[in-house]
Amino acid sequence: QVELVESGGGLVQAGDSLTLSCTASGRTISSGPMGWFRQAPGKEREFVAAITSGVPKTYYADSVKGRFTISRDNAENTVFLQMDTLKPEDTAVYYCAADPGFGPYTVAKGYAYWGQGTQVTVSS
Repeated sequence: QVELVESGGGLVQAGDSLTLSCTASGRTISSGPMGWFRQAPGKEREFVAAITSGVPKTYYADSVKGRFTISRDNAENTVFLQMDTLKPEDTAVYYCAADPGFGPYTVAKGYAYWGQGTQVTVSS
C-alpha cells in the first residue's frame, strides 16, 4: 500500500518562504516521477512542479517558475517543494502525487497516488 504524507504548510506573509515535504511509504520515490499540485477554493487542481526519476529533470508551472524548487532525497524517500517569494495567489491546499503512468506530468488525473494535502495560506 502506497501512502504519501505532506507536511510543512502554514500561514505566512507575502514574500516569505516555506518548504513542503512529502514522505512516501510503500513506494520508493526514485522509482518514478513525483509531482506537486495545488487547489484553491472554487478552482481546479493545478500542476505546480514535477521531478523525474533517475537523473532528475524538473518541470514547473509558469506561475511558480523561478520561485519554487522541487527536489528529492532518495535516502529519506522524501520529495520537497521549496517555495520562495510567496504571493497571496499561492494560497491553496498543496498535494503530493506519484506515478503519472504514461501521461504527462502536468495532468492531475493521470497520477495514481495522492497525499492528503497541506494548507498554505499567504497573507498580503
